[in-house]
Amino acid sequence: MGTKLPKENKSLSYKDAGVDVEAGYKLINKIKPFIKETRRPEIISSLGSFSALSKLPKHIKNPILVTCTDGVGTKIELAKEMGRYETIGIDLVAMCVNDLVTCGAEPLLFLDYYVTDSLNVEIASRVIEGIAEGCKLANCSLVGGETAEHPDSFPKKSFDLAGFALGVVDQDKMIGQDLARNGDILLGLASSGVHSNGFSLIRKLVGQEPESFLTEINGQTLGSLLLTPTKIYVNEILELSKAFEISAISHITGGGFYENIPRILNNDSKANINFIEKEWPAYELFDWIKSKGNIQQKEMLSTFNCGIGMVLAVAESDAEGALHLLNGLDLISKVIGKVEPKKVKDNSIHIKLN
Repeated sequence: MGTKLPKENKSLSYKDAGVDVEAGYKLINKIKPFIKETRRPEIISSLGSFSALSKLPKHIKNPILVTCTDGVGTKIELAKEMGRYETIGIDLVAMCVNDLVTCGAEPLLFLDYYVTDSLNVEIASRVIEGIAEGCKLANCSLVGGETAEHPDSFPKKSFDLAGFALGVVDQDKMIGQDLARNGDILLGLASSGVHSNGFSLIRKLVGQEPESFLTEINGQTLGSLLLTPTKIYVNEILELSKAFEISAISHITGGGFYENIPRILNNDSKANINFIEKEWPAYELFDWIKSKGNIQQKEMLSTFNCGIGMVLAVAESDAEGALHLLNGLDLISKVIGKVEPKKVKDNSIHIKLN
């Protein structure tokens, strides 16, 4: 059923059609303070402009612009079920800027798209406050976005998110132009948990048992662990790139190890990985998922990050120093494998399970 038409002779308004313009104004006023906190010195436009204007950072000599877009998938549904909206905004930023930094790009600005059937100012402001927090963690400016109401064409009391990021990298310092090299060591960087992939499977596991969200794992509820925001790796990777050459970086998102690691390999290379799941901080969470769904380990590694959010390829001579630097930045990192020459019948990736 569509929106009911008003009685004859009544003047129609946009609100009668299900769009509350006044709610939009209230939201803008509510989010202005924390958006202001994300402002970089390069930004020269103000919030409310029809478009955002930015200078290029002066410290980058040969700037190349880098763009990407992403969302947070059905993790939103879990946030709705638990009534917790503060962290998925961080997820949104993380999924974009973690892609940007794989080529060494410094995030510059971010825009969001928030679409709903009917705008709830309180929920939307909590989500966007999280987006602003993610931007601060990534040192990029939240310069604007779009908030849209789609009555009668979007699920009731629901919303969805998309994010758009622009970064910049010096052409002479781009990471991954030649992909990983044979002989490179693969370093795994710990994830903060599930991040923002695989939630359709997770929700299927607990869909009939909502009490499962209260299950305790290492002193925290399952629900809290699942809503832990995606780790933003920007600062650590940019810091590492100042001291060591990074051949290539793989962001472990949808498709897990088997899809994302081959993306940084040449046709004549393969990745030999020794995966020891108990070595990673998020092990107990992934072990619960695997046990609950009776999921095979290869399926886990094809769906989730399983405790490793990023994989970096570095020269063997740099591996020890790179690990020392990363762990000194409180980012748990370990050697997980090596890039080796690929024979005709070899797969691009071989994972030894323990």
